[in-house]
Amino acid sequence: MRHEFAYEEAQRHLRQRNRFAALAAVLGLTSLLAVGAAATREESVILVPVTSERVALNSGTTDAHYLELVTRDTALMLLNRAPESLDYWMEQVLKVADPSAHGRLKAELVEIVDEQRGSDISQAFVISRMEVDPQALTAIVTGTLKTFVGAQVIASQQRSFEFSWNRRGLSLGLTGFRQLPNENEEEDQ
Repeated sequence: MRHEFAYEEAQRHLRQRNRFAALAAVLGLTSLLAVGAAATREESVILVPVTSERVALNSGTTDAHYLELVTRDTALMLLNRAPESLDYWMEQVLKVADPSAHGRLKAELVEIVDEQRGSDISQAFVISRMEVDPQALTAIVTGTLKTFVGAQVIASQQRSFEFSWNRRGLSLGLTGFRQLPNENEEEDQ
Protein backbone atom coordinates (compact mmCIF):
# COMPACT_ATOMS: atom_id res chain seq x y z
CA MET A 1 0.00 0.00 0.00
CA ARG A 2 2.79 2.37 0.89
CA HIS A 3 4.52 1.39 -2.30
CA GLU A 4 1.43 2.29 -4.37
CA PHE A 5 0.99 5.55 -2.47
CA ALA A 6 4.66 6.48 -3.05
CA TYR A 7 4.36 5.53 -6.71
CA GLU A 8 1.24 7.75 -7.15
CA GLU A 9 2.99 10.60 -5.33
CA ALA A 10 6.05 10.26 -7.59
CA GLN A 11 3.86 10.22 -10.71
CA ARG A 12 2.06 13.38 -9.53
CA HIS A 13 5.41 15.13 -8.99
CA LEU A 14 6.62 14.03 -12.44
CA ARG A 15 3.46 15.37 -14.13
CA GLN A 16 3.82 18.64 -12.22
CA ARG A 17 7.51 18.88 -13.21
CA ASN A 18 6.62 18.18 -16.86
CA ARG A 19 3.93 20.90 -16.82
CA PHE A 20 6.45 23.39 -15.39
CA ALA A 21 9.01 22.35 -18.00
CA ALA A 22 6.46 22.81 -20.81
CA LEU A 23 5.45 26.22 -19.40
CA ALA A 24 9.13 27.25 -19.15
CA ALA A 25 9.70 26.14 -22.75
CA VAL A 26 6.69 28.14 -23.97
CA LEU A 27 7.81 31.23 -22.03
CA GLY A 28 11.39 30.85 -23.31
CA LEU A 29 10.17 30.55 -26.90
CA THR A 30 7.90 33.58 -26.45
CA SER A 31 10.83 35.57 -25.04
CA LEU A 32 13.03 34.59 -27.99
CA LEU A 33 10.33 35.65 -30.44
CA ALA A 34 9.86 38.97 -28.62
CA VAL A 35 13.62 39.68 -28.62
CA GLY A 36 13.82 38.76 -32.31
CA ALA A 37 10.88 41.00 -33.18
CA ALA A 38 12.33 43.90 -31.19
CA ALA A 39 15.74 43.53 -32.83
CA THR A 40 14.43 43.40 -36.39
CA ARG A 41 11.56 45.85 -36.32
CA GLU A 42 11.96 49.30 -37.84
CA GLU A 43 12.33 52.05 -35.30
CA SER A 44 10.12 55.07 -35.81
CA VAL A 45 9.89 58.44 -34.07
CA ILE A 46 7.06 60.90 -34.50
CA LEU A 47 8.45 64.43 -34.57
CA VAL A 48 6.85 67.56 -33.19
CA PRO A 49 5.22 69.23 -36.17
CA VAL A 50 7.07 72.22 -37.57
CA THR A 51 4.78 72.37 -40.58
CA SER A 52 1.24 71.37 -41.25
CA GLU A 53 2.51 68.01 -42.51
CA ARG A 54 3.30 65.09 -40.25
CA VAL A 55 6.91 63.87 -40.40
CA ALA A 56 8.10 60.48 -39.16
CA LEU A 57 11.57 58.98 -39.09
CA ASN A 58 12.31 55.30 -39.32
CA SER A 59 15.46 53.28 -39.16
CA GLY A 60 15.32 52.39 -42.86
CA THR A 61 15.55 55.56 -44.94
CA THR A 62 15.52 59.32 -44.54
CA ASP A 63 12.31 60.97 -45.68
CA ALA A 64 12.87 63.62 -48.38
CA HIS A 65 10.56 66.05 -46.58
CA TYR A 66 12.49 65.65 -43.32
CA LEU A 67 15.81 66.18 -45.13
CA GLU A 68 14.35 69.33 -46.69
CA LEU A 69 13.19 70.69 -43.32
CA VAL A 70 16.53 70.04 -41.63
CA THR A 71 18.46 71.52 -44.56
CA ARG A 72 16.19 74.57 -44.71
CA ASP A 73 16.70 75.36 -41.03
CA THR A 74 20.45 74.74 -41.23
CA ALA A 75 20.85 76.83 -44.40
CA LEU A 76 19.00 79.76 -42.88
CA MET A 77 21.03 79.48 -39.68
CA LEU A 78 24.34 79.12 -41.53
CA LEU A 79 23.84 81.77 -44.21
CA ASN A 80 22.21 84.51 -42.09
CA ARG A 81 24.84 86.03 -39.86
CA ALA A 82 25.90 89.33 -38.34
CA PRO A 83 29.11 90.34 -36.53
CA GLU A 84 27.25 90.76 -33.22
CA SER A 85 26.20 87.11 -33.06
CA LEU A 86 29.19 85.25 -34.52
CA ASP A 87 29.99 83.16 -31.42
CA TYR A 88 26.37 82.08 -31.02
CA TRP A 89 26.16 81.42 -34.77
CA MET A 90 29.20 79.14 -34.69
CA GLU A 91 27.93 77.22 -31.62
CA GLN A 92 24.58 76.58 -33.27
CA VAL A 93 26.10 75.37 -36.54
CA LEU A 94 28.43 73.03 -34.64
CA LYS A 95 25.46 71.56 -32.75
CA VAL A 96 24.11 70.11 -36.02
CA ALA A 97 27.57 68.96 -37.19
CA ASP A 98 28.26 65.25 -37.48
CA PRO A 99 30.93 64.18 -34.95
CA SER A 100 33.15 62.87 -37.78
CA ALA A 101 33.18 66.32 -39.44
CA HIS A 102 33.14 68.48 -36.30
CA GLY A 103 36.84 69.43 -36.38
CA ARG A 104 36.92 70.29 -40.08
CA LEU A 105 33.69 72.31 -39.89
CA LYS A 106 34.90 74.15 -36.80
CA ALA A 107 38.12 75.14 -38.60
CA GLU A 108 36.09 76.52 -41.53
CA LEU A 109 33.74 78.41 -39.21
CA VAL A 110 36.59 79.86 -37.12
CA GLU A 111 38.10 81.20 -40.35
CA ILE A 112 34.79 82.91 -41.22
CA VAL A 113 34.44 84.30 -37.68
CA ASP A 114 38.00 85.69 -37.72
CA GLU A 115 37.36 87.37 -41.09
CA GLN A 116 34.07 88.90 -40.06
CA ARG A 117 34.73 89.85 -36.42
CA GLY A 118 34.99 93.60 -35.92
CA SER A 119 33.49 94.41 -39.31
CA ASP A 120 30.06 95.80 -40.16
CA ILE A 121 29.45 93.12 -42.79
CA SER A 122 26.32 90.99 -42.41
CA GLN A 123 24.64 88.64 -44.79
CA ALA A 124 21.12 87.39 -45.31
CA PHE A 125 19.92 84.50 -47.45
CA VAL A 126 16.46 84.05 -48.95
CA ILE A 127 15.72 80.54 -50.23
CA SER A 128 14.02 80.31 -53.60
CA ARG A 129 14.47 76.61 -54.38
CA MET A 130 15.75 73.38 -52.87
CA GLU A 131 16.59 69.98 -54.34
CA VAL A 132 17.08 67.06 -51.95
CA ASP A 133 18.50 63.61 -52.58
CA PRO A 134 17.56 61.35 -49.64
CA GLN A 135 19.62 58.45 -51.01
CA ALA A 136 22.87 60.46 -51.13
CA LEU A 137 21.84 62.58 -48.10
CA THR A 138 22.59 65.82 -49.93
CA ALA A 139 20.60 68.95 -50.64
CA ILE A 140 21.20 71.90 -52.93
CA VAL A 141 19.73 75.19 -51.73
CA THR A 142 19.41 78.08 -54.18
CA GLY A 143 18.45 81.62 -53.29
CA THR A 144 19.48 85.24 -53.02
CA LEU A 145 22.48 86.03 -50.85
CA LYS A 146 22.48 89.68 -49.77
CA THR A 147 25.55 91.29 -48.24
CA PHE A 148 25.18 94.37 -46.05
CA VAL A 149 27.61 96.93 -44.69
CA GLY A 150 25.66 98.46 -41.85
CA ALA A 151 22.16 98.91 -43.29
CA GLN A 152 23.36 99.36 -46.90
CA VAL A 153 22.97 96.43 -49.32
CA ILE A 154 26.26 96.17 -51.22
CA ALA A 155 25.62 92.90 -53.07
CA SER A 156 22.67 90.73 -53.98
CA GLN A 157 23.48 87.55 -55.90
CA GLN A 158 21.82 84.27 -56.83
CA ARG A 159 23.82 81.52 -55.14
CA SER A 160 23.57 77.78 -54.67
CA PHE A 161 24.94 75.86 -51.71
CA GLU A 162 25.32 72.12 -51.29
CA PHE A 163 24.77 70.55 -47.87
CA SER A 164 25.99 67.02 -47.12
CA TRP A 165 24.59 64.94 -44.28
CA ASN A 166 25.40 61.74 -42.43
CA ARG A 167 22.86 59.62 -40.66
CA ARG A 168 23.52 58.29 -37.15
CA GLY A 169 20.59 56.35 -35.80
CA LEU A 170 17.56 58.55 -36.29
CA SER A 171 19.38 61.87 -36.51
CA LEU A 172 21.18 63.72 -39.27
CA GLY A 173 24.57 65.38 -38.82
CA LEU A 174 26.03 68.02 -41.13
CA THR A 175 29.22 66.72 -42.76
CA GLY A 176 29.86 69.58 -45.14
CA PHE A 177 28.59 72.59 -47.03
CA ARG A 178 29.99 74.43 -49.98
CA GLN A 179 29.05 77.19 -52.35
CA LEU A 180 28.48 75.92 -55.87
CA PRO A 181 29.73 77.96 -58.80
CA ASN A 182 26.89 79.80 -60.53
CA GLU A 183 26.32 79.59 -64.29
CA ASN A 184 28.22 82.84 -65.04
CA GLU A 185 31.30 81.60 -63.15
CA GLU A 186 31.21 78.27 -65.01
CA GLU A 187 31.15 80.06 -68.40
CA ASP A 188 34.15 82.24 -67.43
CA GLN A 189 36.32 79.22 -66.60
